[in-house]
Amino acid sequence: MIVIAQTLFLGENLLPLLVLAFGGALVAGNALALIRPPSDPDENSLPRAPLGRTIVFIVVGAVMTVWALASLLA
Repeated sequence: MIVIAQTLFLGENLLPLLVLAFGGALVAGNALALIRPPSDPDENSLPRAPLGRTIVFIVVGAVMTVWALASLLA
């Protein structure tokens, strides 16, 4: 008889940890794109990140991060 383990891969908190990682990456990456734009952009890229879209991504990432932290700490 084959017995299959009933534990989840990476534990019970896999979804909140993934949401925390993606939310933190959204905040950090977009904030750095605003703070330090590319010093030598090539001809196919923008000289600076679009402000509206970048702010929206930072807010979405912050909401994801807060939700994940609340789920992990509750």
